[in-house]
Amino acid sequence: MRIAVTGSIATDHLMTFPGRFADQLVADQLHTVSLSFLVDNLDVRRGGVGANIAFGMGVLGTQPILVGAVGSDFDDYRAWLDRHGVDTGSVRTSEVLHTARFVCTTDADHNQIGSFYTGAMSEARLIELKSVADRVGGLDLVSIGADDPEAMLRHTEECRSRGIPFAADFSQQIARMNGEEIRILLDGATYLFSNEYEKGLIESKTGWSDEEILSRVGHRVTTLGARGVRIDRAGQDPIEVGCAEEERKADPTGVGDAFRAGFLSGLAWGVSLERAAQVGCMLATLVIETVGTQEYTLRRTHFMDRFTKAYGDEAASEVRKHLS
Repeated sequence: MRIAVTGSIATDHLMTFPGRFADQLVADQLHTVSLSFLVDNLDVRRGGVGANIAFGMGVLGTQPILVGAVGSDFDDYRAWLDRHGVDTGSVRTSEVLHTARFVCTTDADHNQIGSFYTGAMSEARLIELKSVADRVGGLDLVSIGADDPEAMLRHTEECRSRGIPFAADFSQQIARMNGEEIRILLDGATYLFSNEYEKGLIESKTGWSDEEILSRVGHRVTTLGARGVRIDRAGQDPIEVGCAEEERKADPTGVGDAFRAGFLSGLAWGVSLERAAQVGCMLATLVIETVGTQEYTLRRTHFMDRFTKAYGDEAASEVRKHLS
């Protein structure tokens, strides 16, 4: 099963300031703020929802096709993804813009000052999925994740016009989208991904009830935080899957992307929806135990031991053969 993953590709530049931002602000001079913070460390991490999902699928062995736009500074990142089983042949390289990046400084009170540079991400709207499909011999599913909004709309319309099944996954972009855009992006989706809060926001912005949305999508996949995930289908009982037990909680960033990577990998393997959701929850648990969205290591024996403990021998026997 050939799955293309569209979405942002970015790097995160994370810094720590040992003091407090509040101590540096003068109440009657806030209209002329001019500050520079001497930071203790710089942590550069690979990120972007498209790249995070593709990385997880790559380490699970499902060879995803990453679709997005980057700058000429992407070479090292590309090599990392290639090395972890991601097809980067359909990533567009801008001639004038840098790869998107998030620059953030956190103080001792965990307050943050950050900036997001979209950069080359704006050129994702220029990518045609037909050229991607022609290169790899066709596409069975396109996951349309948070990216340049025009790119998300174009990819969705192209999937509909060419009859390619697609998954709608707005995540961070839902805040800036209006009801009409969201209706366009979800209508006819085979899968609609969101967390529990986003689920309510989608219904509020579109004006559609849960039942109306289920009549327009094949499956509604809602992550529930520590309670796992629920999959709803019109006229059928929901599928509910709990989370695997955590060994520790280090950083929740990228957990949703990891779930999607595991779930999409399960679809690629052809296992049931319940098994796919279990794989997604297990991979998400690995990420929450690691600082960084692509810094975890998937050791197959360790993965399957924990998967078996969480979901039982029968589930493990169906998944193990795909990881061996």
